[in-house]
This record gives sequence, C-alpha cells and structure tokens, in this order.
Amino acid sequence: MPTETLELDYALALDHGQRPYQEDAVLVEFGGNGGLGLAVLADGMGGHAAGDVASRLTVTTVLDHLKKSLSKPKQLEKKIIPALREAAEKANAEIHAHGKADQNTAGMGATLLTTVFHQNHLRWLSIGDSPLYLYRDGALKQLNQDHSLGRQLDNLVKLGMIEQEMADNHPDRFVLTSALTGDEIARIDCPEEPFPIVPGDVLVLASDGLQYLKDDAIEAVLGAHKDASAPAICRALMQAVDELDHPHQDNVSIVVVRP
Repeated sequence: MPTETLELDYALALDHGQRPYQEDAVLVEFGGNGGLGLAVLADGMGGHAAGDVASRLTVTTVLDHLKKSLSKPKQLEKKIIPALREAAEKANAEIHAHGKADQNTAGMGATLLTTVFHQNHLRWLSIGDSPLYLYRDGALKQLNQDHSLGRQLDNLVKLGMIEQEMADNHPDRFVLTSALTGDEIARIDCPEEPFPIVPGDVLVLASDGLQYLKDDAIEAVLGAHKDASAPAICRALMQAVDELDHPHQDNVSIVVVRP
C-alpha cells in the first residue's frame, strides 16, 4: 500500500537585520518528482564579497545536485541520504576552488542546512549552527545538531558549571565547530532514519539570526499562529525579530514548511 504524500504549505523570508549586507542565501523547490520538497539554507562567513559568495555558491550547488540526483522515482528513498552527503561535499569543493581562484574570497565559508520532504517524511543534513525547528503539540524542539561553542556553553549551564550570563556573553559563543570552508568537514549531522511529519507540524529552517529571539519567544509566536498559513507564520516571526530591535541583529533567513 503506497505511503500517503502530505501536501506542504511553505514560505520563505530574508532580512539583513542591522548588518549592511546580506550573507544568508535560501533556495526552495517544492512539488517536484513524486511531491519532493527541497529547501536549502546557508549562512555565509568571511565578510562582504566573500560570505555572500559562499552562501550563494553553497545553495545553488546543493540544490542543483539534489535535483539531478533525485530526478528519477526509482528507489528514490535509498538515494536521498547519499545525495545529501554528495551535495555537501560538492559545495565544499566549490568553496575551495573559488577561494583558490579569487584571493579576495580566500577563507570564506558557510553553514549548510538542507531538508528533503518526501511523502510523509523529512530528512536533513546540517553543518554549522543554522537551526531546524519542529513545533508540535505546543512545544518547540530543535531537531538538528548545533555545531557551535554556544551549544557547548549552554550545556555547561544546564550542568550548573557556569552561569547563563557568562554563556550568553562568552566571546567565543558564536565560533563554529564545523562549517563548509573548503577544508575537511569536521562534523555533519545527517540521520539515516527518516523523521515522520504529521498534519499540524510546523517546521522552521533558519539562520542563527533568528536565535536573537529566545526559544520560548519563538515557541510563543508559533503557538499564537499554530493554525496560520506558512506565509503568515513567516511574517509573524520576522515581526517578532523586528520588534526585538536588537542593536546587533544579524541577517535573518527563514523557511517555514507545514503539512
């Protein structure tokens, strides 16, 4: 008996925050082969003319590889995880090659968060600190790993080893422990087992700029709009960031998907 394919509502939004330029990049393609949904988000590093190049190069390389690799329905389920890993390696190689060809972009890099929606399942690959959130039954949960020292500092807070204020203000809080830089990728989060999604779920892909909002604030926005469309949820999250009015607000990019 064939698995039911959920219809997906989606939307995306980007804002440069208080930064003079945009280093985030997002590409999405839904309704492809067999109802396949693809969303790719990257947060660039290396400053203007480098970070933005890295993020655009990452999302275009990854989406192009996934579209080609997953274009045939035969044994599609078995192809998704290898395709995700191959796409990440290709993007990393492109960053390496670009940095060698153009010294102005040497040292650039990007985070990567890629999701594949197929039938009633979600698969993802992430490198870096761009979060993938699930809002279900009134609770917010981050599904993917956070490859940053900030996550390690927060764990020390939970263990009672340091105070939250120290963790929040630590000078190395935003240092990444894995990213696409053209060198060997230190860590990749790509679970082998598919994650089931159900009607009522809200999935949010974001750059770390969204995390200027605390998790409870994000959860409150999603709770207040749990029955809203994906575009309405996108607008509500961006409005919450705008109302926070943080003087150092980073670029923010968001993709909202809901079955």
